[in-house]
Amino acid sequence: MKTITIEGQLRTETGKKATRQIRSQEMVPGVIYGGEKEINFAAPVKAFKDLVYTAEFQIAEVKVDGKTYRCILKDLQFDRVNDSLDHIDLLELQDNKKVIATLPLHFTGTSIGVKGGGKLVIKMKALKVKTLPKYLREFIEVDISNLELNGNIRVEDVKAEHMEILNSPRIPIASVVMTRQLKQEEAAAPAKK
Repeated sequence: MKTITIEGQLRTETGKKATRQIRSQEMVPGVIYGGEKEINFAAPVKAFKDLVYTAEFQIAEVKVDGKTYRCILKDLQFDRVNDSLDHIDLLELQDNKKVIATLPLHFTGTSIGVKGGGKLVIKMKALKVKTLPKYLREFIEVDISNLELNGNIRVEDVKAEHMEILNSPRIPIASVVMTRQLKQEEAAAPAKK
C-alpha cells in the first residue's frame, strides 16, 4: 500500500492567534487522534499535497518530535475564500482497534451487457468499511464480467474479506443501461416482421 511520509513539528500553542501565525508560514495545523493521546502538529502545505489531492487510499507516516505515527486521513478543512488547506485531522492506526475508512472501488473485466451494446454507468466510486488496520488496502476490486444489460451490481454483491461494509446493501454501485442506438434498433425490429 502506498505510504506518504510527512515531516511535522509539535504545536505547543493553540488558539486563533497561534493558528494564524502557523498558516502565515505556509504551514497547515493538524491533529492526530485515536492513539494514547492527541497530538497537535503543523507541517508544510506541500507535504499534504499527495495525501489530499488524490482519489487513492493511502497511509500517512507522520514524523513529529522524533516519533512516527501511522495514520489515515479523517477530515479536511479548506479556506472558504481562497480554497487553501486550513486544517487536517488524521486518525492514528492501532493494530487491535478497528477503523472506519473509505476505500475506492476498482472495476475489472468487461461486462456482458457492454459487449451487447449497453453502456456501463458507475454510480459509486468508493465504499465505507470498518476493519482492522492490517486488512486495509488501496482499493476494493469489483468484477463486472457477469453484469448484463439493464443489470445492477449492488453493495451487497461486493465481497471484501475481513471488512464490514457500512453502506446500505441495496444501493447499486454499477449498472449497464441501454444506449439510444440499442433502443432504436429494438423499436425498429418488431416493425420488420
